[in-house]
Amino acid sequence: MRPTFSIICFTVLSGAGYGLLFLIGLATALGAMPTFRPLLPPELAGFALVTPLISNPNLALATALAIGAMLVSAGLLCSLGHLGKPARAWRALSQWRSSWLSREGVASLLTYVPLLGLLVDLFTRRASAAPTPTLRLYGALLCLGCIATVVCTAHIYASLKPIRAWHDRHVLPGYLYLSLYSGALVLTALATLGIPTQTTAVALWIGNALILAPNAAAAKWRYWRSIDAHDPPGTGNATGLDRLGAVRSFEQPHTEENYLTHEMGFVLARKHARKLRAFAFWSILLAPISSLLPAWLIGGFTAWPALVFGLLGVFVERWLFFAEAKHAVMAYYGR
Repeated sequence: MRPTFSIICFTVLSGAGYGLLFLIGLATALGAMPTFRPLLPPELAGFALVTPLISNPNLALATALAIGAMLVSAGLLCSLGHLGKPARAWRALSQWRSSWLSREGVASLLTYVPLLGLLVDLFTRRASAAPTPTLRLYGALLCLGCIATVVCTAHIYASLKPIRAWHDRHVLPGYLYLSLYSGALVLTALATLGIPTQTTAVALWIGNALILAPNAAAAKWRYWRSIDAHDPPGTGNATGLDRLGAVRSFEQPHTEENYLTHEMGFVLARKHARKLRAFAFWSILLAPISSLLPAWLIGGFTAWPALVFGLLGVFVERWLFFAEAKHAVMAYYGR
């Protein structure tokens, strides 16, 4: 399949956003919200009305939630760029009984409900107040919404049987792991700015380096092994004539490129695929691990290079996810 920049940005940005929101929602639901400090000291406020706002430590958590919402919204807007008529995108929501694309749209919209409830609750509660049952409920619903949306996104591709590289059981774990991995990278980088405190940053960093990064890289490695183990469909089994012997095209059906060959006949050389796979694998695996030790020595600023290289690895992986996929219709063209 021909990689489309808008869809790649959609999966990368929205995946990072949902991973970030899931981690915050999970901490809120468990009542294990980290200690947050003000974004600015109160003495810097020039007006009495501004002082309570910037001195409220809940503002730091609300800021992290807002950043997650912006990543999700930016990804969803990027997905509209792939549509022929974006103004009619709302019609896709009506097919939720049979379409994973429609279910993804419904789940993404429903996720905004607990997200907004959590933001309103944080802005209205006192800085020293303990987590309320309502706050925990919003966090739990936010977790469920994030998981449901990412699962629907993965099933959009995994449900397409004509594309052998996507109709694979390793697609869903890969999407879930990479979403959590990306979200943890973003949250760790925000932690170095005081959103949340440095203690939480260290915990997130270690968890990402020791748990999420190896599992995300291993999920992609298993996926690549799985798709390499099966040969793409040939002209014989595509036409159903393989039992009669070798089947080849007598003459090309047309002399110029058409829509099918342009969109579904993208060819990536195997040697380039191996290099890009290695880059994506090692970037995802080593980005948080290699920056963990320098963080202890020179501070948490190394979280930002880890974020850049980690997300770059995810971007390359998503480009490969589309570039290595070949539609079965291309077997009719002998490709």
